Amino acid sequence: MKTNYNQGLKLILLSSIVCWGYKMVALASDHQDQKPNVIFILADDLGWGDLSSYGNEHFKTPYLDRLASEGRLFTRFYTNSTVCSPTRAAFLTGKYPARLGIHGHLSTHEINSRRGMADFLDPDITTLADIFKANDYATAHFGKWHLGHTPDAPLPDAYGFDEHRSNTSNDTSGFDLWKPSNRPVATKMVLDETLDFIKRHRSTPFYVSAWIVDPHTVLAPSKEQLAEFERFSANPYSRKHYNEEVPFYGSTQVYYAAMTAMDQQIGDFLKELEAMGLEDNTLIIFTSDNGPEVVDITTASHSAAGSTGPFRGFKRSLYEGGIRVPFIAKLPDVIEESTVDNETVFSGVDLIPTLVKLCGLNYPIGYVLSEIDGEDVSSGWLGKDFKRSKPKFWEWRYEIFGEYIDRSPSLAMMQGDWKLLMNPDQSRIELYNLIENPSELNNQATQNPSVLKPMKEELLSWFSTIPPGPYSESAGQNTYPWPTEE
Repeated sequence: MKTNYNQGLKLILLSSIVCWGYKMVALASDHQDQKPNVIFILADDLGWGDLSSYGNEHFKTPYLDRLASEGRLFTRFYTNSTVCSPTRAAFLTGKYPARLGIHGHLSTHEINSRRGMADFLDPDITTLADIFKANDYATAHFGKWHLGHTPDAPLPDAYGFDEHRSNTSNDTSGFDLWKPSNRPVATKMVLDETLDFIKRHRSTPFYVSAWIVDPHTVLAPSKEQLAEFERFSANPYSRKHYNEEVPFYGSTQVYYAAMTAMDQQIGDFLKELEAMGLEDNTLIIFTSDNGPEVVDITTASHSAAGSTGPFRGFKRSLYEGGIRVPFIAKLPDVIEESTVDNETVFSGVDLIPTLVKLCGLNYPIGYVLSEIDGEDVSSGWLGKDFKRSKPKFWEWRYEIFGEYIDRSPSLAMMQGDWKLLMNPDQSRIELYNLIENPSELNNQATQNPSVLKPMKEELLSWFSTIPPGPYSESAGQNTYPWPTEE
């Protein structure tokens, strides 16, 4: 009797183990089949050389560096404009912002009209969020919007986002990231909203735009955040030699403190994501909207210490420092970790086709892929050979602030290793091989006519397709007022 009982018990246990095994296999299969979540963290005015993983030696960004070590760090990513609104429009639509009538930052109706610009991004254009939503993703936007805030401008929900709390928009919920007392925790505010959304939608795939405002001016780090970088102010010197306190902070101290706080707050967010068990099936993207601000801008006079690394140019410039920014992508077991990619050249308009491919999405019915300017670069993200089939184009029709050497011509084009900059009237023609001369200091236009001629023709042809509009008098100019005899 006891023997029969033991045999029966063994059969029951064996059956349970087999069922448990099938269940685990099924769960693993379900996990593999589940589309990845996507979190897109977009910094504001952060330069190519601002992270220690990109060579910054003045301060450390350990959490973003860890993100890079767990994923892929790209050195040749470009934004599609030198300022925020057009860059953001390109990310969302896959189209060059000049074709959308968004040439500079969106402002009041009067200012937009004077510059020949739309008041807001056209909500009838299919966006990245629309595509994710059509594929049964929960979608959200938190943080800076800056795609229209005139009284008639739509909120982010008109562009495919199920939920949103935004700034520089018509959001009236009081989500004020610019308020000086909020600036020490502005990144945390955006990421806290993101975490709340994720916790409520973790059972389904989700896409979140977490567009932070750091390190855009006006920066206002807390005294505790500033204390870490006191060596960059005049106080230690004054105390040592004069036993006096100096009632101001150094611009490097302010900027480095804000960057370090931003990195810490992103690190706290990533820890929470890991604790929720979502890290393994979540694609995390981190990048910036353009290069760092210059000291000539009043709101940056106390903090303009961003780095463009080895590159010429800052915000508003079409030289590398204005449009070449960090880009980090992490998706465990899909994107190889601890890799640095110096080969894959891509830009913001490529995000839509790349994410559609990488996440296994379908385009909505009626979507015409040929109408966007981007192309699928997912093979580059996966470490495979990728060669662009399309050149890249830029336009900047307004004044450029900062040093004269950073004031670029108003048009640019990149094809292969070559970059051409020129004005629409064909003045200031500059040609650079970015592999041999990434700092753009050795103009090769006269030495390479066979390269210059077809590129110049193609750039002018592209320019002819852009809706016409006013140009600033100083657009594309860098003439210095040399001393002369009267």
